[in-house]
Amino acid sequence: MVIVDSLAWKVPLALALGGAIVLSAYGRAPRRAVSAGDLRRLVISALALYGVGGAASLTHHPVLAGLVYAAGITACALAAWLSRGSDSEDPPGGEDPVDEQPPPEPDGVPTFDWDAFERDFRSYSERSREPVGSHSGH
Repeated sequence: MVIVDSLAWKVPLALALGGAIVLSAYGRAPRRAVSAGDLRRLVISALALYGVGGAASLTHHPVLAGLVYAAGITACALAAWLSRGSDSEDPPGGEDPVDEQPPPEPDGVPTFDWDAFERDFRSYSERSREPVGSHSGH
């Protein structure tokens, strides 16, 4: 039967591609980041494979089209996985620092004049203000 023969290779291929996609998203990230140029070339290669697969589909070569599409999907999954690599400038743990301190003053301790801040804030809050709608400058 033709349907059974067709499913005999499509189902395992679909499962393998699904596994590759899941691994690219949830698998352990690579230790090093890959350059943007290399990732771009990999994605362009995958798009070219999709184009070849489309041509194979249009010329009625389904097995070849399926294999070339699978290669393109695998290349995209690989690019997604490689893009998750950490850069040497990334903070440890892959997250932004939470309580980053300001750079110290030349003598080593950052200073802030709280008395001047309170004086300025008090004078700002005690100034007289007109309500918003009462301005008749028209």
